[in-house]
Amino acid sequence: MLKTALKPRWILTLILVMALAAVFVLLSQWQFSNSRQQGPEAPAATETVRPLTGVITPGSPLRGTAADQMVSAEGQFLPGTRLLVRERLQDGREGLWLISAFAVDGAAASTAEAGGEAQEPVVIPVVHGWVPDADAAARVPELAGPAALTGRLLPAEGPVAADPVEGQVAALATAELVNVWDRPSYAAFIASATITVDGEAVPAAAPLEAVEVAPQPQERPVNWLNIFYAVEWVVFAGFAFFLWWRLVADDYRRSLEDDEDGVGDQGEAPAAAGTPAGTSGTRHDIDHDTASDEPPAAARAEADDDGAARPGATHPTEAGPRE
Repeated sequence: MLKTALKPRWILTLILVMALAAVFVLLSQWQFSNSRQQGPEAPAATETVRPLTGVITPGSPLRGTAADQMVSAEGQFLPGTRLLVRERLQDGREGLWLISAFAVDGAAASTAEAGGEAQEPVVIPVVHGWVPDADAAARVPELAGPAALTGRLLPAEGPVAADPVEGQVAALATAELVNVWDRPSYAAFIASATITVDGEAVPAAAPLEAVEVAPQPQERPVNWLNIFYAVEWVVFAGFAFFLWWRLVADDYRRSLEDDEDGVGDQGEAPAAAGTPAGTSGTRHDIDHDTASDEPPAAARAEADDDGAARPGATHPTEAGPRE
């Protein structure tokens, strides 16, 4: 079988089959990639800016469906609440986040006082940007006055045990910031995208760099028809090799049959040389023995005549017993 497969024509055929199978595999890969690419990706629902008070309420945890939502809020930044969050990366560089408390208009929490209950504004931590060190953060001017902002709403981090540093925290954990600021807070924070103070935009200027948080990637539905086509191309590639193997096997069987026919013809050749075709020596020997056992009729007649001519001889038909 191997000798048959190594014939030049079958080697060339195998090369052709391999090239054809490679094309089929590429088509299969293309179908697999198209199974998750159904045109341009639709904008996520989280990219539509919604009022903060309509997404989360004070004292309630942030739901998973509300995380990463772009929100807007109005209020003011509280003076003396600026902090730095340690160990924050920006394009591979380690630095700090500059944050402060933002009192949200229309959001209040009830607090107990000596004269009864009072409504106290609820704050939410806002990330202004990234700075390389504490000295750079000291050069960033503090915002004051009525402000409006938009940004991405993100869940609060968990507390982290670390050595205390004045003006710095190890994590953006609202459970700790409530004690630092001594004010009720949302259980989330905002990574600011735009900030407006007294109607004027305040862009992030050096040394402050904006912190950009991209939306979470959306899951794309799988197109099962493309998956079926991809599997089909793989089957075609396998069938090409199977067809080549069948053709080689058929050629191998034909060569075996031809070899058997050649051996049979060589065994009959000596008998054909000794006797004419269609005859055998046995019949000739039988005819020879028959001819030798039975003399010709003319010879028997001549013998009878000689016997009758001898004196005293009797013919076999006339002889008989004496009386």
